[in-house]
Amino acid sequence: MKQFLKPQFKHLGKGGAYFKPKYIKVFGKNVSVDDFPTLIGARDANIQFTSWNIGENDGIINIGKYCLITPGVRIMAAEKIEIGDACMIAHGAYISDADWHGIYDRAEPVGNTKPIILKDNVWVGDSAIICKGVTIGENSIIGAGAVVTKNVPENCIYAGNPARLVKKINEKEFNTRKDFFSDPAKLAYEFDMLDKFSLKENTLLNWLKSLVNPDKKH
Repeated sequence: MKQFLKPQFKHLGKGGAYFKPKYIKVFGKNVSVDDFPTLIGARDANIQFTSWNIGENDGIINIGKYCLITPGVRIMAAEKIEIGDACMIAHGAYISDADWHGIYDRAEPVGNTKPIILKDNVWVGDSAIICKGVTIGENSIIGAGAVVTKNVPENCIYAGNPARLVKKINEKEFNTRKDFFSDPAKLAYEFDMLDKFSLKENTLLNWLKSLVNPDKKH
């Protein structure tokens, strides 16, 4: 899987899990993903990374270790987007550091840009929008469908349009994705056991039947 994806990235770290990689799209030359990512593509909801490297713009996307990025996520940089370690970005979220058109000149590409920073262990909910110039503090959660136009402090839950503080959370109670990957050998064994359990009913005959009639459950 990594060999399939690596030529499209400026950097792709070790130990990743890539589900349906043909639905993970990379545009531009400055997209980097660090170690142990989980990237999940889907036929009807591609992951899209775009770094705009045309003219005076040289967009950069840097994604840290242990991150989870799910179907339909779009991350688009004309300047710079920094995503810290152990972040989780849910289905359909949109993160963009640019307007992509001029306010008065609608034919002007890119328009205004301001960098975006997601600190470590940020969780962005389903279909949320992170607008240009926003910094989201460590451990904070952005609710589903939220539109974030201003900075979010650490250890907070923000939701709504525009996003507002809903709750403060206790930073001492976290079990992060970094912790999840702390023992790779144990994790690999547990995944292997899960595969064996979920595939135990598979047979050669059923596999052959699925080739003939893939839409029928066997």
